[in-house]
Amino acid sequence: MDITIREIQPPEHAALAEISAQAYLDGGLLTYGADDPYLDVLRDVARRAAEAEVLVAVDPDGTLLGGVTFVPCGGTPWADIAGPDEAEFRVLAVSGAARGRGVGEALVRACADRAGAREGCVRLVLSVTPQAVAARRLYDRMGFARAPRRDWDPLPGVTLFAYELTL
Repeated sequence: MDITIREIQPPEHAALAEISAQAYLDGGLLTYGADDPYLDVLRDVARRAAEAEVLVAVDPDGTLLGGVTFVPCGGTPWADIAGPDEAEFRVLAVSGAARGRGVGEALVRACADRAGAREGCVRLVLSVTPQAVAARRLYDRMGFARAPRRDWDPLPGVTLFAYELTL
């Protein structure tokens, strides 16, 4: 599949907002389902793009297939667990129609490439819900290691698993 990874353009914010929200809802990744307040965060692509780097995957005809929020070394308000010499990615989401076509892997590789190109950046890190089985399989396959010492609870009853990729 021919996929281009590039920075998001403002006219694509609404489409990625819905892809992100739907991916989290379809995956059962939200503690409170359709009433989860995290949906507002997922849908606020403009804020993510202003405060971090939002990358999108598009096919040759320009159809938006998915996106990810990349947090460069040195941090932004979007860094959850990254230290000063680590990059992080968040809100990896692929449209239902594009799942299983390598889009998620292409987006994660783009984050790893960006992190590796930054001087002094030694790791790429992420947090993921235990329920995100397909994503966790992808991270394992791509060489990320579980980092249980960095697991954390953003809310009571919500645990996130940490993963690291040494660059």
